[in-house]
Amino acid sequence: MTNMVLLSLGLLALNWQPQISHTTASLRGLCVVSRQIVWASGTQGTFLTTVDGGSHWRSASVPGAEKLDFRDVEALDANTAYLMASGDGASSRVYKTVDAGVHWELLLTNPDEKGFFDSLAFWDRAHAILIGDPVAGHFVVLTTADAGKTWQRQQSPAALADEGAFAASGTSVVTIGTKDAWIATGGPAGARVFRTHDFGRTWQVAAAPLGGTKTSGIFSLAFADKKHGIAVGGDYKNAKDTQNTVALTNDGGKTWQAPLAKTSLSYRSGVAFVGGQEVIAVGTEGADVSRDGGHTWLHFSDMSLNAVAGKGDAVWAVGAKGFIVKLVERQ
Repeated sequence: MTNMVLLSLGLLALNWQPQISHTTASLRGLCVVSRQIVWASGTQGTFLTTVDGGSHWRSASVPGAEKLDFRDVEALDANTAYLMASGDGASSRVYKTVDAGVHWELLLTNPDEKGFFDSLAFWDRAHAILIGDPVAGHFVVLTTADAGKTWQRQQSPAALADEGAFAASGTSVVTIGTKDAWIATGGPAGARVFRTHDFGRTWQVAAAPLGGTKTSGIFSLAFADKKHGIAVGGDYKNAKDTQNTVALTNDGGKTWQAPLAKTSLSYRSGVAFVGGQEVIAVGTEGADVSRDGGHTWLHFSDMSLNAVAGKGDAVWAVGAKGFIVKLVERQ
């Protein structure tokens, strides 16, 4: 496998450019604030940030959190960011910095002994939603309206047998606007997507054509707008399987369908809209691009990646062993 992979597709050129990350941590958290500002996070309490579009990366660990796995990072600017750790019970936590990572404040420790945080997402600088695996038969949904100072437990959706969310890329919950959010799940009964239009107070649910085993389902969600969304996943223990790995919605998540064309997409843990109908999906088996909202796909890289995120045409992805790549030469 080469360090850089080039694909020419009409007017589109895709080229993953590896970065010098200064860490060997496994990375799953990723947030692109702008073309210049990007944050990432992972194992060993690690966080990374760049303020010059990847020319230089700063890597460090949160003091006292060196044993934690930060599966999600949500950044608001170059100075303000939130890290969410996934782990059993108290190993699931949320930290905040307002000085670019020089100091971190512990905002939240999982109150449930058998709980496990999966994903965090913000509506704006004050309002956010955090989800966790089911406790006592219901998914954990916590929201904040004061930038994480306090958290409220919402009436959460009931889970099916062995149903859960996946903390694979920090994208099992996504938000749009001021009150809309979607939660992705998986399990032996199949994948489902929960949606709320009132800040997590009430929920509706829809089945999606993914899942069917305990280790399969939706691993990542992305929405282009309030109507058009995509879910990707599969079975992480059978990563080469191309069955039931993509689902699309054009009605805000009320219904989910497989793409119009049969795809060769295998297990994918991250997906992002990167402009209009253009979508990029990544996973341990590589990366793919769709230019029609997820109906047809073209494989362009064999790099093993965990998460992808973008802001306009600034697109990044992360993976194991401190791997960070930037999508360049896009025309």
